[in-house]
Amino acid sequence: MNASVIYASLTGNNEEVAEIVVQQLKDKGLDPELTEISQADAEDLEDDDLIVIVPYTDGEGELPDEGMDFYEDIQDLDLTGKVFGVTGSGDTFYGDDYCKAVTYFDKQIAGTGATRGAEPLFINLQADDEDKKHLDAFTDALLKASNAA
Repeated sequence: MNASVIYASLTGNNEEVAEIVVQQLKDKGLDPELTEISQADAEDLEDDDLIVIVPYTDGEGELPDEGMDFYEDIQDLDLTGKVFGVTGSGDTFYGDDYCKAVTYFDKQIAGTGATRGAEPLFINLQADDEDKKHLDAFTDALLKASNAA
């Protein structure tokens, strides 16, 4: 099974979340590719069976600048038969804008025909032990959905 974890990180928190997801997937028998979003090509998602996006939310609920082309290019893809999940770190200080980019990416990928393998998962700031348990359940759900697909 081909798997990719694509992340955008400003403070390092999302890079850490992405690395946790990669390690959990490795522990479950996969060998996912980890890519920073500015280096990612949306078309490459067509070669994956499992896709995880880990974006940060910028400013007042905005997508990361370095991920805009990737985000826009997703809408042109047909990812039917692929399984995806979106998680990311944010700061609850921002209220209604908390982890908005996670929600935006989730909707964008769902619009391609891909199957949501796990509900979007928000991490407040740096992932703690409780968040790691939630991420483990997130990766379990993704694998279960991938095996069912």
